[in-house]
Amino acid sequence: MGSEARARVPTSGRTLGHHEHMPVKPRSLVLDMFGAYLRYLGPDIRLTQVTNLLSEFDVTPATVGVTMSRLKKEGWFTSRREGRETVYALTQTMVDVLDEGRARIFAPPARVWSGEWTMVIYQMSEAERVERNQLRKTLAWHGFGPLTTSTWLAPGDRSTEADSFVDEAVSEQVDILRCTSRGADHDRDLAQRCWDLETLAADYREFVLAHRPLARKASRLSGTGALVARTELISTFRHFPFRDPRLPLEIRPTPWPGDEAHASFRQTYDELGPAARAHVSELVGQDVPAADESDHAA
Repeated sequence: MGSEARARVPTSGRTLGHHEHMPVKPRSLVLDMFGAYLRYLGPDIRLTQVTNLLSEFDVTPATVGVTMSRLKKEGWFTSRREGRETVYALTQTMVDVLDEGRARIFAPPARVWSGEWTMVIYQMSEAERVERNQLRKTLAWHGFGPLTTSTWLAPGDRSTEADSFVDEAVSEQVDILRCTSRGADHDRDLAQRCWDLETLAADYREFVLAHRPLARKASRLSGTGALVARTELISTFRHFPFRDPRLPLEIRPTPWPGDEAHASFRQTYDELGPAARAHVSELVGQDVPAADESDHAA
């Protein structure tokens, strides 16, 4: 299997709802394992530990080695040799990325409404399309939605946050404003125009329906079954926070299925946690502590 091949989550005895044949890239699995487990063991992780863990997902040692090497080149890891063993450590930049990602995934499903919006307006020429595309990706990552091609909105006062992520190289072509609308109906209209809330709601309902069987039996799973199910669960759910602006209750559609999806995800993920961590601990030869973001955060 080459490093770009997709690992398939084993399904024998591991029913995961309708996602049980979901293809998973080895790269994504590596980052999932570090994000949920390995990073909490300390700064240094041996390649054999990663290999043992990913073998549960039918990823070969050769594929793990190539994937780790590529992630190192991309700046995710540093590495060193200890005898015949390669030892990896997450870079601080990537620790920060994982922290931010987990905070988004486990954040409450609605923001507090202040009655105002943060607006980002940019003017960039076609010659600056690389910078323009990067800015759009950054805006989307931070929960802004496009009102027009060059005007993006986010609920609440996010101006300090926007200032922090706008690159100095393009800052003179970007305006960050705080504004209000003509009222609640206008706010709801703006939200509908900036985000595809209808499709998002449908996807939330599908998530809840697909994972209902897992939710019913989560507390009874153990070993590989718990680990695989928990990994599939967060791999599926983690895309929602980067599509969902967490609109305040006052301006989002009602009823909103994101609330049920978030509650179902949190409960199921937490119920699977002890058994999954115990199994990872066996595979890597170290006790894996619980992650505060997932198991104890409000």
